[in-house]
Amino acid sequence: MDNRALIRAFRLAASLMELHDENPFKIRAYEGTAATLERLELPVADMDRTGLPDRTGLSKTAAAKVAEMLDTGTFEELRKLLEITPPGVVEMLNIKGIGPKKIRVLWRELGVESPEQLRDAAERDEVSKLKGFGKKTQDTILAALEFNQESQGKVLYPQAEELADDLARRLRETLRTDSVAVAGEVRRRLEIVETVTLVAATAQPRQAHELLNALDGLTADARRSGPFAWRGTATASGVKVEVYLVSKEDFVNQLFLHSAAEAHLSEPLADPRAGSLRQLVKREKFYQETAIYEKAGLQYVEPELREGLGEVALAQEKKLPALLTDEDLRGSLHNHSTYSDGAHTLRQMAEFLRDQGYEYLGICDHSQAAHYANGLSPERVRQQQREIDQLNQELAPFRIFKGIESDILGDGNLDYSNNVLESFDFIVASVHSNLRMDERKATERLLRAIANPYTTMLGHPTGRLLLRREGYPINHKAIIDACAQHGVIIEINSNPWRLDLDWRWVRYALDQGVKLSINPDAHHTDGYADMRYGVMMGRKGGLTKDMTFNALSAEEMAAYFAERKANIKPPLEYKDSLFG
Repeated sequence: MDNRALIRAFRLAASLMELHDENPFKIRAYEGTAATLERLELPVADMDRTGLPDRTGLSKTAAAKVAEMLDTGTFEELRKLLEITPPGVVEMLNIKGIGPKKIRVLWRELGVESPEQLRDAAERDEVSKLKGFGKKTQDTILAALEFNQESQGKVLYPQAEELADDLARRLRETLRTDSVAVAGEVRRRLEIVETVTLVAATAQPRQAHELLNALDGLTADARRSGPFAWRGTATASGVKVEVYLVSKEDFVNQLFLHSAAEAHLSEPLADPRAGSLRQLVKREKFYQETAIYEKAGLQYVEPELREGLGEVALAQEKKLPALLTDEDLRGSLHNHSTYSDGAHTLRQMAEFLRDQGYEYLGICDHSQAAHYANGLSPERVRQQQREIDQLNQELAPFRIFKGIESDILGDGNLDYSNNVLESFDFIVASVHSNLRMDERKATERLLRAIANPYTTMLGHPTGRLLLRREGYPINHKAIIDACAQHGVIIEINSNPWRLDLDWRWVRYALDQGVKLSINPDAHHTDGYADMRYGVMMGRKGGLTKDMTFNALSAEEMAAYFAERKANIKPPLEYKDSLFG
């Protein structure tokens, strides 16, 4: 059991206790246990049970519950809470926009015990009549239920990749062949996956069926399967799984056909006699995908681009760019430390990144308005910047740049006064509150922040959490055009729950001359690894090294920040005495 499973269990226990109106001090204790576990660097499961209090900082009581969870899969209080709570009510705790207290009212006063019953009650306008709810809350609940419904049977890319890679490994071992490949949405690096697809070359398809039918975690769908195709679902997530079993001679053709969107396969080629890529592959056997494009008179199209969004025309003109790679990134911007809500100290974040071969760290802890995330007061900003100066002397040539993730306030202004803002090397401006504005207001809010001369970069533009929360509606063209006008970078937030800017807007941003930054939004040293997902999204949009902000070297980055700061003409505003 990993630390994340422990954290989820203690957070669930806290929510259930709040649902049952238990002692607030006990609830805070469970929340505190989850927070302590979140800050740990090492897997708790690998620690000696008797040494948990000393090694984790947990109280003896909390450590005993963690040990029980590790040994039995649960702990007594959680088990008792789940026994007295209908499973559907537990499921309702995942609905965005309503917390345990409101769910208790719905359960006790309306008898609602499942998301389905809640939907029925809301559609009958019964929820709005409850004290403390109203029409607006009822509409929010209905929207959240609709979003949850649409998210069923879908998983984030990392989950799909893990499942696909595991199945590919098992098939290679069982079929004793290397001709097994991940295809479909996973190979095209879609951020949300509905179907995990694999292609395997074998003369013994029955063996593959026997393996897949016997695997824990998979449920076969016999009605949709056939001798040369196994279909089913991953039991836990409900995501569809398809495995195509083909001959060795047909492996490349089938892999190609199952690795591109229909629009890519059916796009007419320049030579009318060739038809489309699908028709070409139906007529002739190929043993390399590069040969398919060569035969079609096209530049090779990387799998990420095979969406039918103009890439075939670019390939015909030999105008596809060399896409960004993981190795092109020279540093990591937008990261958090223990100064706000991160799990590691500034030194730990810097040294870990340095040891991974990067040249610089941009630290962007939360600003003072983010009180929920221990946002930095002006005094603590100054304290952090003194520490950065000391670390830069010690860690040179590695460089820490002084940044902040400044909240974009409701009126579009940045958090902090001007002379606090001017103390930073760079500023990532992000929205974290008032997420229910309409498109006009949300767009105007961002436009004002972009026009602020202190804004270096726009963070996670829509604030979306994939499969959890829709982003707030914005006019993407207006936002990107404004970033082009004011020289503002846009981040691709690489956290798999965000991946925001959406890759579908990358090409438009590039066409307007807007650079993008692959930002992990790391709150833990493990978070740096998320940059690979941002690279994937950038590649899907055609992002190149030249248009990637953090492909700059440390020296180039320092020069960029210095020049931009030198050209700032601050708006009229009071002076903060601390920095004046």
